[in-house]
Formats: sequence, structure tokens, C-alpha cells
Amino acid sequence: MSVATFDKLLYLETLKSSGVPEEQAKAHAHALDEALRDAVATKTDLQLLEQRLTIKVGAMVIALGGFLAALKFFG
Repeated sequence: MSVATFDKLLYLETLKSSGVPEEQAKAHAHALDEALRDAVATKTDLQLLEQRLTIKVGAMVIALGGFLAALKFFG
């Protein structure tokens, strides 16, 4: 999976400027960075998924066409 862009330093500074102690802010920034690496779908992920879905739907349409042709021929 592709890595999403996350400005860890900006997030850290925002927390610190809001009154969160530096050690806690670092822990939060690190945890969020790790979570986003595995949980966020990027445009590339979605494009690959779209391509796979298009191929599968196309295969189903071809199979259905063959099935209907067989019904007409044998039925």
C-alpha cells in the first residue's frame, strides 16, 4: 500500500502550541503517523482497485454472454 502524506512535525507543533506537553505530543504524532501508514487508501490504491474491479466485471459479462448464447443454441 502506498504511504499517505502526513506532516508529523506540523502535527507535533500544533499539539505543543495547544498546550499538550512535548512528550505526549510526540507520542500522539508517532501513533497517528503509524496508523495512517496502514489505514489510508491513496489514489494509487483506488486506481488499482478500480482496474481489478473492471477486469472482474468484464469477465462476468463475457461469461454471461456465453451462457446466454449456449441457452439459445441448446435451448
